[in-house]
Order: sequence, then structure tokens, then C-alpha cells
Amino acid sequence: MNIRNILMLILILASSKYTHAQIGDTPKDSLYIQEAEARQQPVKVLHAEPLYIDLIRDLGARKGEKEWNVGVGLTDNLRFDSYEALIEYEWAPVNRLGLEVELPFTFFSPLNGTPKDSVPSDRLESLKVAAQWSFFVNERAATSMALGYINEFELSDFRNFGNPYFKGNVYNPFLIVAKRWGSNFHSLIYTGPMIEQNFQDHDVHTTYEINTSFHYMILRTRNFIGIEFNKTVDHGDFGMTMRPQMRLGIADDLLIGIVAGIPISRNNERFSSFARLIWEPGHRKHMKHSH
Repeated sequence: MNIRNILMLILILASSKYTHAQIGDTPKDSLYIQEAEARQQPVKVLHAEPLYIDLIRDLGARKGEKEWNVGVGLTDNLRFDSYEALIEYEWAPVNRLGLEVELPFTFFSPLNGTPKDSVPSDRLESLKVAAQWSFFVNERAATSMALGYINEFELSDFRNFGNPYFKGNVYNPFLIVAKRWGSNFHSLIYTGPMIEQNFQDHDVHTTYEINTSFHYMILRTRNFIGIEFNKTVDHGDFGMTMRPQMRLGIADDLLIGIVAGIPISRNNERFSSFARLIWEPGHRKHMKHSH
């Protein structure tokens, strides 16, 4: 599916959902927010979670919450296409703390006669483990904040796998600040350094990420439309990709997210697409217990 088709799909589905949503009213939507947030301690604020740079767990996570993610994506890199896939499990062992394990894969396909040996080798990028602690949750201000840490044990590509097994490590502390404006509008900032250490030459490379997102959540649902701005600063060089997106609920415990990537200032990257399937086992049961 090319970028034009993805954008058309987002606009068509979003407009139909938005039209349907106008039947409702704000007080009813406020009741839905209360159902999602209240009647259980500790308090939790409903926020729209970005789909590409996703959170480790919901902000203000409650003990027992869990979620499986499967993601697939395609990026045009001028000389070759790269296909990404990920499998991810996240859970909350205690209130306010989220943990995650992720396996991200990348596969490459040459374009326009590019020699195969000049294209990167397929790889399991890393073993990624992460934690996120919501240290501030304020219902009155509809605001949540969290500190987190991601550690990526980088693996050798399949062509050289085992020589060595681990080629480096990425250290990624981050801060999240999220705010809901009224019943439907959401904003979030996710920022922190990525410090990459190469075990072979002991080189250390640092980039800084500033990811901002804005979403409109459809009345009385978990469906939303929105956009992410994924920005990086690398030794004075600035890169940004805009990612319009939407999330739709397929069942009580199953959602799908669709994302388009539009590079603004990235030299070797063109359009991209990404889809995420989100399964929350026990979601209905957890909501009933919150009443």
C-alpha cells in the first residue's frame, strides 16, 4: 500500500468516525472518561498513546494491565526498501510501573538494480527491555508525567550472526509529559537521549530525540486520529518525520493503528507506512473491576 492510499484511508475512516461522533455530546463523553479513569485507585488519566513511538505502558498504569503488540512497516530508503516487524509484550506488575520486552526485526530489499551485497543484511535489531514509572498523575489538571528507561542489546545481523552475538548497547532514558485538553484533545511529549555504545571500537554516539504528538479521540470510544512529530538532533543535524495516524477499536480488547511517515528533513529516507495490532487480554474484565 503506497503513501497516498494510506493517507486516503486515514481521511475516509476519520471523517466517517467524526460524523458519527457528532450524534453524541460532551457530557456522555465525560461519563466514558470517568468509566476509564475512576472508580478504582490509584487514579488514572485517560491519554491518547502515540502509535509509532509508543509508551511502555499506559501512563498511571494499574497493576495487572497487560498488552501484546505486533507491528509491521515499510520504508523507502532510495536504494532499497526496508521492512520492519516487531513483537512486544508490556505489563504492569505494580501500580504506576510498566515493563516491556520487544524484539524488533528489519529486512531489506534492493531497488533499481542495487547490488544485493551493497544492501544491509537482514537482522534482529536488538533485545529491547524497558521500564516506565508514572510519578505524577493529576485528575484535576488531566496531566500525567513519567520517567522511563529503555536498554537495547544490539545484535549482529544475520550475515554475521554470532560473530559476535552482541555488537553494542543503547542506553535511552526518557521523560514523558501528557495533557488532555477537555474531553477529546490530547497532547504528549516524549524526549530523551539515545547513547549508543559500540563494543568493538568502544565508540559512543549520542543523539537526542524530541517526539511530540497531538490527537483527537472520538466521543465515547478509544478511537482517535492524530499526528506524531518524531525529531532527532545528531551533532547539530536536525531530522524530522511527520506521522499522521489513526487508531480503531476492532473488539473490546483489540485495536489496530495505521501510521503514514512523511520525512521533512531526512536525507536518505522517503515515505513510509506502519501498522500496529494491539491486543489487551483481560481488558473488559479489568474495566468491570474498576467500577
